[in-house]
Amino acid sequence: MEIYFKEDNIATKNLSPGLRVYGEKLIIENQCINNEEIEVEYRVWNPYRSKLAAALLNGMSKLTIEDDYKILYLGASTGTTVSHISDMVYNGLIYAVEFSPITMRKLTRLSDNRQNIAPILADANKPKNYVSLVEKVDFIYCDVAQPNQSELFMSNIDLFLEKKAVGLITIKSRSINVIKNPKKVFKEEEKKLINRGFRILEKIKLEPYKKDHLGLLVEKSL
Repeated sequence: MEIYFKEDNIATKNLSPGLRVYGEKLIIENQCINNEEIEVEYRVWNPYRSKLAAALLNGMSKLTIEDDYKILYLGASTGTTVSHISDMVYNGLIYAVEFSPITMRKLTRLSDNRQNIAPILADANKPKNYVSLVEKVDFIYCDVAQPNQSELFMSNIDLFLEKKAVGLITIKSRSINVIKNPKKVFKEEEKKLINRGFRILEKIKLEPYKKDHLGLLVEKSL
């Protein structure tokens, strides 16, 4: 997984050099590759705009994304996080599911410059509607702020995730229950996953970047 850490920043090697996606800072560094010094461009990954960046900066260490991974992204939005994953899976493919037609227009424009992004206009609650469009994948990332986010995450895992592969869900407690204590909400969502046979590999709080959010990295059971 090619991620660049420097001080308090996290960045990915830009798949489309010179192009920004959401106004992010670009960093140019000279690197020696095969005895030749070349310029490499990185895109700074804003953790306040990406829950995955927040999880990585807060210490998530058991997540591995290889450059040839096929990934199903649920709740792709305009593509901020999708674009950074695109940088990492330069030999792979991202199936980016988004429900909003307006948001999908921006995601589609992003895919024009990044051929490893396949936008899919669909409801993540109904994975059978796009089962003919998505193959088995190596990793599922779920960023859908809905009361049933754990259930839809598991439904997609059951259909699309390869055995022994992993998935990551970012749980927003206030989307599930605005009154209940977030710690209690997180425990209840974790229990749902465990009761369905999923193994929790790692859990990371996303503060200070995202309030009342928890990232859960899980492994699909055999």
